[in-house]
Amino acid sequence: MANDNLNPVLDDQTDAPKRARKTKPKASEGSSTASLFGIAPYEPKKNEEYMSEGQLDHFRQILEAWKAELMTEVDRTLNTMQDESTALPDVNDRATQEEEFAIELRTRDRERKLIRKIEQSLAAIKDEDYGFCETCGIEIGLRRLEARPTATLCIDCKTLAEIKEKQNNG
Repeated sequence: MANDNLNPVLDDQTDAPKRARKTKPKASEGSSTASLFGIAPYEPKKNEEYMSEGQLDHFRQILEAWKAELMTEVDRTLNTMQDESTALPDVNDRATQEEEFAIELRTRDRERKLIRKIEQSLAAIKDEDYGFCETCGIEIGLRRLEARPTATLCIDCKTLAEIKEKQNNG
C-alpha cells in the first residue's frame, strides 16, 4: 500500500501538482531607495501632474538623506583609517590591514561618484528638469525613480544604451 504522504497534492481540475502562487508585491510594498531612509514611497494624488512640487520635494528628501548617509560613511572611513594606521610588526597583519584599506577606499571612490550623481539630480530638481529622460525627454516614471533616484534615462533608452555598450565591449 502506497504512503499517501509521498503523493503530491493534485489540482482538482488538471491532475497536475499544485504550485505555490507567488504574489506580486504592490508598488507601495516593493523595495525602493526611499524605504531605506524611512521615507514612504510617493503615492500620487488623483490627476496629479508628473513632477509636481510634492513629487520634487519627495525626491529631494530621498537624495539628501542618501547623500548624508554616504558622507557619514566617508567620515567613518577616515576616522577608522586614522585610528588603525599603526605600524603592525607582523608582515601578514600589515598586508591584511592594507588590503582592507584598499577595499574600503575603492568602495568610497564608488560612493564619491554616486555623491556626484546625487548632486546632479539635486541640481536637476532645482532646475525642474528632474524625472525626464536626457535622451528622448519622456517621463522616467515615479517607480523607476523610487528604485533609482539618480536615473537620467527612461527604461527604453537605458536598455538601448546597455545593448550598445554590450556590443562595443563584448
